[in-house]
Amino acid sequence: MAQLSFTGMLRRSLVHRRARSLSALVAMTVSAAIATALLTLYADLNAKLHKEFRSFGANVVITAPASKPLPIDALALVQQAASKDALAAEFGYAVATTDKGTSVVVAGTDFAAVRKLDSWWQVDAWPSANDTNAALIGQRAANFISDLHAVKLTFNGHTITLNDAGTLRTGGDEDSRIYMPVSTFTQWTGVTPSVIEVQIPGGAKTVEAAIARLRAALPDVQVQPVRELVEGESRIVDRTHALMYGAVLLIALTVAVSVLATLSASVLERRRDFALMKALGGSQTHLMALFLLEALALAIAGVVLGYIIGSAAAWVISETNFHTATLPHASVLPWVVLLNIVIAAIAALFPVRVLRSLQPAALLKGE
Repeated sequence: MAQLSFTGMLRRSLVHRRARSLSALVAMTVSAAIATALLTLYADLNAKLHKEFRSFGANVVITAPASKPLPIDALALVQQAASKDALAAEFGYAVATTDKGTSVVVAGTDFAAVRKLDSWWQVDAWPSANDTNAALIGQRAANFISDLHAVKLTFNGHTITLNDAGTLRTGGDEDSRIYMPVSTFTQWTGVTPSVIEVQIPGGAKTVEAAIARLRAALPDVQVQPVRELVEGESRIVDRTHALMYGAVLLIALTVAVSVLATLSASVLERRRDFALMKALGGSQTHLMALFLLEALALAIAGVVLGYIIGSAAAWVISETNFHTATLPHASVLPWVVLLNIVIAAIAALFPVRVLRSLQPAALLKGE
């Protein structure tokens, strides 16, 4: 009976003071929703940021020494030494002469590999894999050619005619080059690939570990990271983590202050009720348990609503910014529950002290 009476008192306390209960519930829901959204995004953050950075191209460049070509099996060794998700493309370079008598850099490469590695390149039309005489012409290099549909180039007295398959725009050195299939390039110039560009997914430590393996596998070549990409990716990931931690902490403190104000006002409103319960034999522990259970009930209700809202928010944010959906993660739920319970406990500290200091006789006399 006492248990039923206690439960009934708790229910009436929440129901009959709807405005204050609703205010505390909204604050708890906001806390849980934001924590859920941020923690859900955090669970997939590294993978999504690394995926975004892959679109910026190579973060490691392997270069043959001036006096030696790359080993014949260099590309295979690179693929083996780098991670299985790494992207790699080889390049050979030569300076040829156009039909206008202008010198131009010609590069031989694998178009399929470059299309994956340098997806940020702006290309009108990628050459067909079956067209061994295809060409990809940089927008500045196009000014040195008379006929873009039949590109005539000469190297060491050997002339070749390439078909224009598309125009390339990057805003960099690539705009001044003409790209062609590496097999045709080697057959025409006799020059083998001298550079391999590699995109290794992961943070700075992952990239450095892969570089160490590459240097061990290819001791006679130069293996250098593209510092701007590697360090930039590491900084952005670390700062994004710090931003998320800071946001959760700031929201938690703000919600704690809001709930503290609500619970304090609730205690002050019900001082006479609590004093009467004390005068009728209610123990200090009984009163404090009743009040703390109110805060706990609001915290749990806020978790249920906040988890649903936060998961939906995380899905929308991920879809909007990364174009991939982030599904709800049940693993974040215990942390959200813990956060809301801590907030409720912190917010209840002052009101509990007020309860302990209540003097029934003075309050019931109106003092």
